[in-house]
Amino acid sequence: MREVPDFPQPGVVFRDLTPVLADPDALRAVVDALQDKIDDSTQVIAAIESRGFLLGAALGYGWRYGVVPLRKPGKLPVVADSVSYDLEYGTASLELPAEAIQPGQRVVVVDDVLATGGTAEAACRLVERAGGIVTGVSVVIEIAALGGRSRLAGREVSALLAV
Repeated sequence: MREVPDFPQPGVVFRDLTPVLADPDALRAVVDALQDKIDDSTQVIAAIESRGFLLGAALGYGWRYGVVPLRKPGKLPVVADSVSYDLEYGTASLELPAEAIQPGQRVVVVDDVLATGGTAEAACRLVERAGGIVTGVSVVIEIAALGGRSRLAGREVSALLAV
């Protein structure tokens, strides 16, 4: 992992997983470790844009999950729902593709980093409003000092590394 100071704005330290994703052995180790934390009843990965897409696709292929991309606004041709949320450095929105999650489906939310928890909380809300059941939130890195886990109270949260 690489730490990039002052990105995307001054005072923020960006945790960049590109070196991990670029190394085939490291990527395999991370994806396998994420899988070990996913509830056995899970059917679908809700992958958060954009690094969550890479992890979610690898999990989906390797363990036969469906994969649903949760996208930034303006990227989907048909949107089922949208949620806006606060980041540590601003606001953002996520959108759920129409008819991607069926009522009763068991869904794990996957992303690279859990910081303030706004993105993961928004993803969980999208899944639940579509009738899905969140089986957990799985991330590679948790920035514990930012308290994101507290926004996900009542949900199973797993992180491979807490910094």
